[in-house]
Amino acid sequence: MNRIRVAVDMDEVIADTYGAMLGWLIERHGPRWSPETLHGRQLFDMLELDAADALREAMHDGAFFAELPVIDGSQEALSAIASRCELFITSAAMEFPNSLGPKFLWLRRHFPFVDPLNIVFCGDKSVIAADCLIDDNARHFQRFGGQGIVFSSPHNANVTGYPRIRHWNEAIGVLAEVFPGAL
Repeated sequence: MNRIRVAVDMDEVIADTYGAMLGWLIERHGPRWSPETLHGRQLFDMLELDAADALREAMHDGAFFAELPVIDGSQEALSAIASRCELFITSAAMEFPNSLGPKFLWLRRHFPFVDPLNIVFCGDKSVIAADCLIDDNARHFQRFGGQGIVFSSPHNANVTGYPRIRHWNEAIGVLAEVFPGAL
């Protein structure tokens, strides 16, 4: 049997962009947001216009993406996935075009086992030809040709209808359930 092709999103899946955004906001605007108020909601939907504009401006400077924290367990899990599957990192980076260089360097630093030719920066993830896509944002699954798998993030707590990975230590097990006999 051919190895399955697994595409994995970057932001809020292997890079803690959500935590970095929240930390940036709290540092500049104070602790106005609690995990309870953010549960199940997009961060930008909760922000006042001035805070949202300031955060977007910071993110348009690609440097914001250069030092994102790595999501716990992602390096070990992706290494294990890469040993059993064809692994691609797919980031819808076009919203913040200045992030391309910093994101690429971040990936090379934290995930050196991912072939640079398997790093894909795109806008619409429907162009990705993979068996599955692990992503925090279910909107990417709507036109994607493979199986969507949700990676848990505070904003997607209410998303249903897709297999879910709550922590990277579950990844191999979830993939084995979705693709029996392929791993």
